[in-house]
This record gives sequence, C-alpha cells and structure tokens, in this order.
Amino acid sequence: MFLQASAGLWQRGDLHVVNVTSALDRGGRVPLPIEGRKEGVYVQVGSHSPFSPCLASAVSPQSRARCHRGQRPLASCYDTFAPHFSIRWCNLTLLQVAPSPTPPGPLWGPGVLEEGGGFEPPSEVPPRELLPAFLVTLLVPLAVAALLCLLLGHLMCCRREGVEKRDLQTSEAGSIPRCPRSIQLVHHSSIVGDTRELRLMAGRRDVPRPLSTLPMFNIRTGQRTDPMGSARQGARAPLLPP
Repeated sequence: MFLQASAGLWQRGDLHVVNVTSALDRGGRVPLPIEGRKEGVYVQVGSHSPFSPCLASAVSPQSRARCHRGQRPLASCYDTFAPHFSIRWCNLTLLQVAPSPTPPGPLWGPGVLEEGGGFEPPSEVPPRELLPAFLVTLLVPLAVAALLCLLLGHLMCCRREGVEKRDLQTSEAGSIPRCPRSIQLVHHSSIVGDTRELRLMAGRRDVPRPLSTLPMFNIRTGQRTDPMGSARQGARAPLLPP
C-alpha cells in the first residue's frame, strides 16, 4: 500500500522499499498512551527516476522555513497517502545517490590459456656458466690468505736479528762472553772458589780465639755463659741474675 501511494509521486513503477526503521531507534520519544498515538516509522524508498516536483517543493528553503514556524510545507501532494498513512512532510529528506562504478573484470593475460587451447611448455633454459663465479668465490680468499702468509713470513724471517749479526756485534766487544748466562756461571764459580780458599786459609792460622768468642765468667756465681748462645737469646737472657 505504501509503494502504491508513493508511485503517485514519481509516476514510475520501479519503486523499492530500501529500509524501514522505528522512530524510537532514530531518537524519538515514546508516545503517551492515547488512542491513535503511535511511535511511527521511517520508510526509505528508492527509484532510478528523478524526484517529482511535489517532493522537490517539499524540501525547498521556503518549506523548511514554514516547518520551523510550525506550519505545513509547500507541497501539492498531501492527499496522496490519505487516509491510510499520516506523513510528516517536515521530516522528508531527499538523497541523491550516485551509482557506484562497476569494478573492472579480470583481464586475460599472457599466462591464461585461451578457450580450447593446449598448454605449450616453454623451451629449455640454456645452462648458466657458473665457472667464473666459482673461481671468484674460491680464488680471491686464497689469494688474500697467501699474501698474508707471505707478509707474515717476511716479518718473522727477514726482519729479525740473525746469528751472524749477533756474532759480529759480540766480536767487537773483545773478550766479553757471548752468552749472558756464561757470565753468571763464571762469576758464581769465582765466588765459590774464593770462599773455599778463604776457609782453607782460616783453618791453617794458629792464632788465639778472639775474646768475643770465649765463654763469659760470672764472678758472683762462678758460671760460664756461651756468648753465642746469649746473642741468639737476645734481651730475654739477663747477664746477671737478680
């Protein structure tokens, strides 16, 4: 019934109800429990044809101004929906929706077989020459390692002091022994020999012992004390008894 009433505005037969929403879902208030008072609905109707002059005049600025003053808008199609529907023309909204562009379809590329065609495999790929890459990968590190070995060998063998250079330097010093360790051995042997000779000479001398090595005599007690033992005891051994 609503579509039949709306068809009188457009004079077209391609009308369709797009959406129906309760006024409460749009922020409306619950009406009082009075007979004939309902919450109402918002109906969205669409068509491919342009809007009728009656609908265009209902949303004109003059009609909006009358709605703000509480008057009915300027429209000549009030009786189109009577007596089954009560339309609030001040809530009328017209939306011009542009048609969405149709997405392009798939394009047939060179990799898609044509209808009724057979698959033809590609020709054989020629073999790649991998020898240069192999030589570069293998020989370059080996060449670098060989150069490093040569440099290290030159530094260790050709840049060191040899035996001939050492002999030449030591020959200029006259009778200085070549090895520092031999100097220490000669010095040690000379010290040992001199010490042995002094001990032999001291044993042959027939002289009295020095007084410092003789035993000490205590006049009061008559005891003799070894001076070497008292020296080892230190200050803890008194010379005279208390």
